Amino acid sequence: MSEDSAVLLPWLVIRQDDNGNRYRVGRYATEVEAREIADSLDSRGHKQLYWVERFGSATPSPDLA
Repeated sequence: MSEDSAVLLPWLVIRQDDNGNRYRVGRYATEVEAREIADSLDSRGHKQLYWVERFGSATPSPDLA
C-alpha cells in the first residue's frame, strides 16, 4: 500500500471473529463513513465485533457501545 492511500483513506473498519482473528473490512476517507459501515455490519447480529480505527494508530480500540 502506498503512503498516498493511507492519507486519502485513513479510516479502517476492522472485524474480529469469535476466534479472535482480525481482518480489515475496508478503508474510508472519513471517520463518519467508516462508522456508518461498521454500525451497518454490526447491526446484522453476527458474533463478529466491528470497530473503526485510524491507519497507523498504536492500538485498536473496539467500539463496544
